[in-house]
Amino acid sequence: MGGRSLNRAVFLDRDGVLNANVLNPATGCWESPHHPDDFRLHAGVLEALCRLQGAGYVLVVVSNQPSYAKGKTSLENIRAVAAKLEQAMTQEGIVIARYCYCLHHPRGIVPEYAIQCSCRKPSPYFLLEAARDFDLDPAESWMVGDRASDVACGLAAGVKTILVRPDHPDADVGAISPDFVADNLADAAEIILSRT
Repeated sequence: MGGRSLNRAVFLDRDGVLNANVLNPATGCWESPHHPDDFRLHAGVLEALCRLQGAGYVLVVVSNQPSYAKGKTSLENIRAVAAKLEQAMTQEGIVIARYCYCLHHPRGIVPEYAIQCSCRKPSPYFLLEAARDFDLDPAESWMVGDRASDVACGLAAGVKTILVRPDHPDADVGAISPDFVADNLADAAEIILSRT
């Protein structure tokens, strides 16, 4: 009797992988877009996602979004930026199986979000939850991100990891070793598909 057939997934960090980070003049740091008008997809993202979807990968977005917890923008703006991404995916027929956003930060200033949670990357919480819910095979799944926390998250979940080179000069890529390094999501998709 054969074993059951498992699905495979590509877990995607959002800011810096799907869309561009934005220079925040108030902090001098590159951050997630704080307003929907600042949201801009990176070139080649839609095509890369279509290719991965066509190859049978479940697509899951996994992103730390602490800007509301830190008092940098409103919850409404966080949701509006997320909605812009969802709209762009829907228009292209790209099915994102789940959007996983951690809104917490241990050093936040909004009390109910200023917590040490279980879902903030590098915790593999969202990846493990999706693996259960979508019957995923971690060994055939991937995490694509632009930070050390993304790689650590993927490693902790038992999936293969790709570090996308950051789209800004002050990114924290750390000393952790991903399985592969890519210039952008299109390059990462090529790596994944060549090993499918």
